[in-house]
Amino acid sequence: MFRICTRSHEVDSKFLIASSNFGRTMARGAVTASAPSVTPATRRSERNWKQANQEVTIKKEDPSSPGVPKHSQRTASSATPDRRSKRIKTEHKSPHVQTPPAKRVKAKSSSTPTAVVKPETSSAKTSDHKKTQADKAADLQAKKLKSYAQFANQSPFPSFPHPTPAECELAHRILSSLHGARTRPEKVVAPTNTAGCGNSSSVLDALVRTILSQNTSDKNSSRAKLSMDKVYGGSDKWDAIVEGGQAKLQKTIESGGLSVVKSKVILGILQQAKEKYGKYSLDHLFEASDEDAMREMLAFQGVGPKTASCVLLFCLRRDSFAVDTHVYRITGLLGWRPKDKECTREQAQAHLDARVPREDKYGLHILLVSHGKACEECKAGGKSVGKCKLRNAVRGARIEG
Repeated sequence: MFRICTRSHEVDSKFLIASSNFGRTMARGAVTASAPSVTPATRRSERNWKQANQEVTIKKEDPSSPGVPKHSQRTASSATPDRRSKRIKTEHKSPHVQTPPAKRVKAKSSSTPTAVVKPETSSAKTSDHKKTQADKAADLQAKKLKSYAQFANQSPFPSFPHPTPAECELAHRILSSLHGARTRPEKVVAPTNTAGCGNSSSVLDALVRTILSQNTSDKNSSRAKLSMDKVYGGSDKWDAIVEGGQAKLQKTIESGGLSVVKSKVILGILQQAKEKYGKYSLDHLFEASDEDAMREMLAFQGVGPKTASCVLLFCLRRDSFAVDTHVYRITGLLGWRPKDKECTREQAQAHLDARVPREDKYGLHILLVSHGKACEECKAGGKSVGKCKLRNAVRGARIEG
């Protein structure tokens, strides 16, 4: 009985051990069943699949991209999955990290010596500037000649009725009574103590004297002329003036105002006259017609209709009605031209030269200039108080008419 019990106990122990082993086996089976079994064949299949998929990704990259060379594609396909993915990612970004073209050009240009580039650029600018200045001068010359040709011997305001011949004769008579009659001298004598606008027996000298009197007072222009006499030995010493250059002439006539412009204009006229005629002279204009003489003088830079008309009136002894600041102001007060905003000085000269009778042009011009300097009501800035005999006479005659 004891043997039976012992045997039974051994059976139970073996059963327990077997049960325990079975339980562990079942547990491992459960874990194994929850995860797929990985065999060497499975791992090779997985690696082949990933490699094929990666090659497809590499093929999708643009082979012509400058940032992805062909040898990089081969290297990426032969690397491990992790390293290959990192390499491909880096190579894919490389085209976007390139240095911008502007920076590369700037760095390249900075290595070029500055001294090589600057002279070429400055010379080009200087050439363009000279060309522009020449074009402007040519355009201005063409504009002056066109304007003169358009209104030569006719008014730009044909419907404006004043001044009439009767008004001109009345004004001439009133001004002669106030300031004395003015008649043309038998011979032109250049003054020695003043510039004398247009007063010279030499056309070139008369032109230079008139340029000195532009946009300044008689006192200042005379000082400039006397300074030229002192420095050069005379205002008509053309060789000495040209040889001295613009800087010297500019300093010499500084007291006359606008010396920079006037010195340039005077030297330009002298040089053009010498180049064209072989000498410093324009006396051939004594034989030219009024129109040809005006055209040639207007062709010079810095010579306008008023300057040319003064030379024509005083030096060449032709009938021309020059309009300076005094004449322009007084003819406006008398109503002999349209208002300032509607009539420039050049237009006023063309209009008055066409309307004023030839016999009144010389005397009336001088008398209007004298009256504009002397009359308190007609001078620049003067106020009308109803005492000017000229304005009262012209106004009264117009009312009677």
